[in-house]
Amino acid sequence: MRRLLRAASCGLLVLFVGACGTSVDPLAPPTGNRAPKPVVGVILPDRSSSDRWEDQDRRLLLQALNFAGIEGRIENADGDEAKFASIADQMIAAGVKVLMTTPLSPEGGAAVERKAREANIPVINYDRISLGGQADYYVSFDNLNVGELQAEGLLKCLGDKPGARIIELQGAPTDNNATLFFDGQRRKLGPKYDSGALRLLDGKAIDKWDPVLGKAAFEQMLSANGNAVDGVVAANDGLAGAAIEVLKAKGLAGRVPVTGQDATVEGLRAILRGEQCMTVYKPIRDEAEAAARLAIAVARGDLSGADDLATGNTRDLVAKRDVKSVLLGADLITRENVRTLVAESVVKPADLCAGDLADDCAELGIVTG
Repeated sequence: MRRLLRAASCGLLVLFVGACGTSVDPLAPPTGNRAPKPVVGVILPDRSSSDRWEDQDRRLLLQALNFAGIEGRIENADGDEAKFASIADQMIAAGVKVLMTTPLSPEGGAAVERKAREANIPVINYDRISLGGQADYYVSFDNLNVGELQAEGLLKCLGDKPGARIIELQGAPTDNNATLFFDGQRRKLGPKYDSGALRLLDGKAIDKWDPVLGKAAFEQMLSANGNAVDGVVAANDGLAGAAIEVLKAKGLAGRVPVTGQDATVEGLRAILRGEQCMTVYKPIRDEAEAAARLAIAVARGDLSGADDLATGNTRDLVAKRDVKSVLLGADLITRENVRTLVAESVVKPADLCAGDLADDCAELGIVTG
């Protein structure tokens, strides 16, 4: 599988050597006399938009920070702006060395970053950037490319069906990543809509990426178009699952291609069942390790080492500044290559193939025993 835009000049998952100026692995435990552990505070966004935040990001960030002798304090804002701000206030008051945030909105993130700047605490935006904010670093994926992969997957699943009717379920309007996914999709789908090769029936951005809201919105849009649809652009697997529930009730599941993102277990199982067309796999381990390396370097006062990692730049058009960045690549996943995620231990065969999917896994050469 391809990996795009590995942004660190010497490789994100490789030790600093040669041109990077040091032979020290920033994830290695400290040597010498033991001092109080530096603390890195992390605020994750929610538990509902995707399983990844608690199942993967929390665990991977803690592992990397703890291994390096850094204390990681990880809290979850549960989709609540007030809770996000309160957690940040507590971490700033406690004097964390670095604050890593996945903002719920640009405004909420920027407000926290102003307070952190006043307290001389560096901020790393994790996965989402606070437009108009003051973060020192940004770690994420090439989110325009993620949108392009979703469009490519949909077009492949639609085949040469002329004038295919499309409904779109986009991500939260407060999440800049959702905007980038949309923009990436439009690079591929826009010309098709303009030419009439595809027909956009309707689309809606779903607040907080909430699948319950997504299901209601999709049901309304589908009904308004006489239950006639040929393809669904769903910005992540949660919204894809919401659309599939509605399609099942209409007897359309498996007949209408649905896109996704995050390669969740349920999303992958839906792909095996033929209900979901594709998903986008973003290697969360790579993202967590890249963010941890940055946080560790900054917490130790090694700003030049951090800058060696963050060799990319992301333009913040609101603040009119460039943010030092690490941007990672993603992969398009369909039924044909789900097996690669099993081979890379991204998903356990027992979880993927449970119940009625044993025969599908056997057909694809996925061994569960």
